[in-house]
Amino acid sequence: MSERVEQMPTNPGSVGSAVGSVAVPTVEGGAPPPTDGERAGFSWKSYRGNLTNLRAYGMFGALVAIWVIFYLMTSEGAFISPRNLSNLARQSCITGILATGMTLIIVSGNIDLSVGSMVGLTGGVAAAVAVWFGQPLIVVLMVTLGLGLLLGLAQGYATAYLNIPSFIVTLAGLLVYRGMLKGLTSLRATEGGTTIGPVPDAFKVLGQRYLPQTFGWILAAVLIAAVLYGLFRQYARRRAEEPEMAKLPGTVGLGVLYTVAILAFVAVLNNYQGVPVPVLILAALAGLFAFIATRMAYGRRVYAVGGNAEAAHLSGIDVKRTALGVFVLMGVLSAVAGMVYTARVGSATADAGRNLELDAIASCVIGGTSLIGGRGTIPGALIGALIIASLDNGMSLMNVEDFYQDIIKGMILLTAVWIDVASKRK
Repeated sequence: MSERVEQMPTNPGSVGSAVGSVAVPTVEGGAPPPTDGERAGFSWKSYRGNLTNLRAYGMFGALVAIWVIFYLMTSEGAFISPRNLSNLARQSCITGILATGMTLIIVSGNIDLSVGSMVGLTGGVAAAVAVWFGQPLIVVLMVTLGLGLLLGLAQGYATAYLNIPSFIVTLAGLLVYRGMLKGLTSLRATEGGTTIGPVPDAFKVLGQRYLPQTFGWILAAVLIAAVLYGLFRQYARRRAEEPEMAKLPGTVGLGVLYTVAILAFVAVLNNYQGVPVPVLILAALAGLFAFIATRMAYGRRVYAVGGNAEAAHLSGIDVKRTALGVFVLMGVLSAVAGMVYTARVGSATADAGRNLELDAIASCVIGGTSLIGGRGTIPGALIGALIIASLDNGMSLMNVEDFYQDIIKGMILLTAVWIDVASKRK
């Protein structure tokens, strides 16, 4: 372990917050030494792992309950029709992409309120490059992703190196990016509206097209293989570290459950027009970022910084660079979501992406991400995004008034935070 004791950043709360008394890791990104409770036979790791599993089962059960309720309350079970489920999958993709990056932001002890406006701005720039300048899709992708990277870099630098709280930095970004989008869409405004479009058909592929059925089944096979590999690798690791906690029947049961769910999902979508391209984009990004979070040293640093910034600093982790990185990743993901959003709508508008930041944060919290940092999973955030999208979709089918929808979503978010707080007290 590095014994460096340099002075901590003057505003550590901007890049991570201490959560209780956390032991200093013995190596960078490694595990802390055993506590007194673990020496006495009690494993906090096992306790927290079980708590995480219970939350995962609870979220899955809540999603199933929501679907059953909407199935019973919509006309002729319209909620679970192949067409509506396909629409629901596309609806949840944009929120899911943002929630993937927001998970790392929140885990690191930060927050990003600007992602909705960033989605609108990057989507507007993508539409302008494609429509006004007639550039091919590859150029649109490069310009838009580059813009997202720069915006994330600016916000990360202000948070990590200028010691401005991320709440203030990204709140300013929310206003600045929204203003820039309004200015952009008004440059060539036509009478009666301020839009940029329609976008070319090649662009629409990102948000409106579907995979052939064969590719849908290939995608299902890849997802099943990845899930089963992860489950049994986790079982093998737990068997080596904590044999009493390794339950093969439970692992097999989860594998069967996930396999059936994926096959049913693809079968339903293929029964309509196929798996939407945005679902493929989300699956690829979620898999990549889950690997980064759980298998790469950078991911372990993010969790270490969010759990206890001081302990992470003393163990040799560059806290500032870690915080900068999560904002850069969030900027890139916002750019991807912006292109998918614009492609799905077919044009860029001045109010594009409005309130998406709230849905992304709510998805993470509902999925078990702790707002004080150090804990959260990308699969949990994706389930949270699906729950949010299911509520929006189902209540729209039932013609529920907008204000009731906001009230219900707000109460669900409050309940999720309360559960998180209560679990920490225990």
